[in-house]
Amino acid sequence: MNNNTSLKSSSREKDNILLRIYRNPYFRYIIFGAILALIPIASGMNILPSSYITIMGSVMIYSIVGIGLNLLLGYSGLISLGTAGFMGLAAYVTGYLSVNVNAPFIVALAVSIFVVVLIGVIVGFVSLRVAGIYLAIATLCVSEILRKTFEELEWLTNGFSGLNASFPRLFGIQLNRKSTYFLIVVVLILVMMLTHNLVKGQMGRALHAMRESEVAAQAMGVNLLKYRLVVFAIATAYAAIGGALYIFFIRFSIPGTWTMALSLNILGAVVIGGLRSIYGTVIGCFVIFAIPDIVLKPLFGDVNGLQYVFSGLVVILVILFYPAGVKNMREDFFRLCRFLKKKINERKGKGEIQ
Repeated sequence: MNNNTSLKSSSREKDNILLRIYRNPYFRYIIFGAILALIPIASGMNILPSSYITIMGSVMIYSIVGIGLNLLLGYSGLISLGTAGFMGLAAYVTGYLSVNVNAPFIVALAVSIFVVVLIGVIVGFVSLRVAGIYLAIATLCVSEILRKTFEELEWLTNGFSGLNASFPRLFGIQLNRKSTYFLIVVVLILVMMLTHNLVKGQMGRALHAMRESEVAAQAMGVNLLKYRLVVFAIATAYAAIGGALYIFFIRFSIPGTWTMALSLNILGAVVIGGLRSIYGTVIGCFVIFAIPDIVLKPLFGDVNGLQYVFSGLVVILVILFYPAGVKNMREDFFRLCRFLKKKINERKGKGEIQ
């Protein structure tokens, strides 16, 4: 009897341990990263086309940037349309240091983050005086100034000819396309974990208070200057990381890449995935940046402007039916399953279904 009781007790303890591990958010992030890392393996086994590596790598790069924008917009209520400009600046600074100066990958990345964050902090100071649509216009102007600079500053960007780069060299190891993809997976998971820590801690509570009411936040002792500068710095740092990974993964950059359309697409991805949702941002980036290449092009061919039409329609539908983002689709799906199960059981009870 005692043996059976002890066995049941140990079994329950084991189940509790496994349940705690499953509920651990960091464990889920690692599992999510492991799933993403299967793409090159599936491509090497000819299960998926090799183009999926580039498509999903780009999705993850834009996801890193989108998480920063979601942190800015979803948690603090501040909007920025300068995302593309910050990404482009980081891409060109990193590419220039890597190609022309032969700087190591880590050094080039650190310098690009520093330069972009410095501009982000300046924009953060501007946000103290303007908000809403005016802040969006101000950041858009910054992005357009940077884009024009990319066109004219040929010694840094190589102008309209574009800047070529190669896969990074990390700790003495020359990476290729697949290993660079794995590097992007690792960076994305680290960014997701870091963001999770930020929003679940004191900073997340302060940003939430700012978003609800700045007057109430100040009354509770929240330093608006401090947190606005910090959140702009983090968002632009994420954009810089995305831009640096872009130039090393895509290995080419032209000024026409870093336009307002890219900023709007990333903003659309955040809206589709849902504000204050880390996983939702990745889903939104997949919808905006992957679905057109994976689904639309095979079905309709390379139709000019089809991606923008698709993105616009998806954003409109999400705003109409899922204003909180597609993350709520899971709840509706389970609700539908429960409803159908209830109806089937009722019909079985009446003898309509054997």
